[in-house]
Amino acid sequence: MPFTHHLFVRSCLVAAIAGAGLATLMPQSAEAHRRWLLPSATVLAGEDGMVSVDAAASNGLFVFEHRPLPLDTLVITGPAGDTVEPTVIGTGAYRSVFDVPLKQQGTYRIALASDGWAGTYQHAGEQHRWRGTQADIATSIPADATNVVLGETSSRTETFVTLGLPDARALALTGSGIEMIPVTHPNDLVAGEPAQMRMIVDGQPAPGLKVEFVQGGTRYRDNAGVEELTTDADGMLTLTAPQPGLFYMETAHEGVSQSGSPRRMSYTAVLEFLPL
Repeated sequence: MPFTHHLFVRSCLVAAIAGAGLATLMPQSAEAHRRWLLPSATVLAGEDGMVSVDAAASNGLFVFEHRPLPLDTLVITGPAGDTVEPTVIGTGAYRSVFDVPLKQQGTYRIALASDGWAGTYQHAGEQHRWRGTQADIATSIPADATNVVLGETSSRTETFVTLGLPDARALALTGSGIEMIPVTHPNDLVAGEPAQMRMIVDGQPAPGLKVEFVQGGTRYRDNAGVEELTTDADGMLTLTAPQPGLFYMETAHEGVSQSGSPRRMSYTAVLEFLPL
């Protein structure tokens, strides 16, 4: 039965790809709110240290008014390239909170990164949204579901923290989805000075990628001040913060995976620009 069900879902997927645009295939409301990781500090000195990180999705930056982000895909890469274990404080109505121990000198990459499947289906007269892995499709979606529309997803939400001198050992590419190669180190950013970043999709430079760049505190401005940028032919991007503070960047890309299914990728990051 599961094998037959899997074929059913795959056949619906193929039919959906042929008969609908990608915007129809992928549920957009799940991406309507900004996703972010907000560290208590990004640059620290001393032999060791600690930062607390809030994980949330919201309309305003950085305001707790929508929902917490789950931490099941949290990965913290330390300066030696090893995985650092956080201390999870908990998840409330609007945010998840965890502490990151900084026991080594260098840069830490803190990320929520996931690859999976998402879509919609109808069952018993109701519309349902679904997220999971490809292996879950056969058992999670009822065999008599109709209008099954699925596609692959890849998302990365991250921020960076440095103890002592910044380095790049934790910033290596994974080769999956949208990633950022910081040409200018993400913990060596200064307001008023251009910062160079290269955007990557599946390990390759991403030309023509649309990126939004905006300072936090949008709730308190009549004009949010979102800057819309586009990567050049080499995937390069220049970020210039007019004043010190925490800034947010976001981009998304839609295409077709190697399996022929629609694929939506997204990337968000929080960066701190310090005064001269």
